[in-house]
Amino acid sequence: MAIIKVIEVLASSKSSWEDAAAKAVAEAGKTVRNIRSVYVQDQSAVVDKGKIKEYRCNCKITFEVR
Repeated sequence: MAIIKVIEVLASSKSSWEDAAAKAVAEAGKTVRNIRSVYVQDQSAVVDKGKIKEYRCNCKITFEVR
């Protein structure tokens, strides 16, 4: 039986929500091993003068505890 843990990570990117999610996984991967999945719970963006300046996402990352 596997033990799975979930952490919540907030990430941002200047280019896309996909890049923000990838950055969340990369940052979590610095201290967490055996990452199994990422669930993007919320997405938002910072708008300045009618243009998106920053993409943000709230990610839940699951990993196996061994």
